[in-house]
Amino acid sequence: MKFTPLNDKHIALGAKMVEFAGYNMPVSYAGITEEHHTVRKNVGVFDVSHMGEFIVRGKQALDLVQKVTSNDASKLAIGQAQYSCLPNEDGGIVDDLLVYRLSEEMAAEGEQAFMLVVNASNMEKDWAWISKHNHFDTRMINISDETGLLAVQGPNAGKALQSLTDIPLDSIEYYHFTKGRFAGIDNVLISATGYTGAGGFELYAEVKHIPALWDAIFEAGKPLGIKPIGLGARDTLRLEMGFCLYGNDINDTTSPLEAGLGWITKLKKGTFVGSNWIGKQKEEGVSRKLVGFVVNDRRVPRHDYPIEDAEGNVIGVVTSGTQSPSLEKPIGMGYVTMPFSKPDSRIMVVAGNKRLEAIVVPLPIYKVE
Repeated sequence: MKFTPLNDKHIALGAKMVEFAGYNMPVSYAGITEEHHTVRKNVGVFDVSHMGEFIVRGKQALDLVQKVTSNDASKLAIGQAQYSCLPNEDGGIVDDLLVYRLSEEMAAEGEQAFMLVVNASNMEKDWAWISKHNHFDTRMINISDETGLLAVQGPNAGKALQSLTDIPLDSIEYYHFTKGRFAGIDNVLISATGYTGAGGFELYAEVKHIPALWDAIFEAGKPLGIKPIGLGARDTLRLEMGFCLYGNDINDTTSPLEAGLGWITKLKKGTFVGSNWIGKQKEEGVSRKLVGFVVNDRRVPRHDYPIEDAEGNVIGVVTSGTQSPSLEKPIGMGYVTMPFSKPDSRIMVVAGNKRLEAIVVPLPIYKVE
């Protein structure tokens, strides 16, 4: 079992702890529903220090990133990030990730530098995968163990954090970032990204500074009622937005096109791992698609529940499901055959001996006001 630098603080706060991706992580403190509403309406803090961070640096750093990721990293300006994925040779997904274009200060003259932020459960797999394709004049540096990450999410995130830095936080555009002094700590990377759809920032700092950063954020946000948030609410928040969770909604056998991630799959940028397979699939069309749905029942859909049509024919499978705190209804995502992928299609989720009627809806399932 691994521990984040905030493990003792979570326990002191009474968090319910579970093993997640090999780490002892907080699922909830006050309860998932309450924490969910805190982020949607106010501001909350997630400890996501379990995530992996790789630096890719060198004269051909961009070439390596372009080779292994689906999105077009050449479009990134310094201080900009993008969502992407690592396709495999068969067009499946090794992992989804964030790609950050770092300043030249992170590299020698004539070099470029990127930071890749990967899922904790896939750290070793991703490192081996990218290393396997590194036939370029490029160095890879795994800084995961030295790097901590806090996600401060919600409409009041900027208000809660602004007193801790001279950097005008409202000037950081979505999917942009800057580095500077924050809460008296140098070289904090402040990124206008997140996994909740509620707005906010993600803060990367050296592990040794994370406890002090956590304390400073809670002291500064106390007048606003800032709260710690666990992985349970992180899951309900992301599912309402239709954000994919690796291992549930996407994996080594799901293609970006099937998962609705064609927007991060730039075939025109040139050849990359899996691009021939994905290009062929785009020409021929996909046979199934990841959709969101709302259940007309009290029972919650669960991962791997079959999905049927009205006549009882199997047409797909549930990948994620939960009780939506915002909609007060069970919601889910799953793969269905193309005829049932259109909004307003009626599908049946099979929960044991019961069939739950559900309606396919456009993503995001919950529309943030």
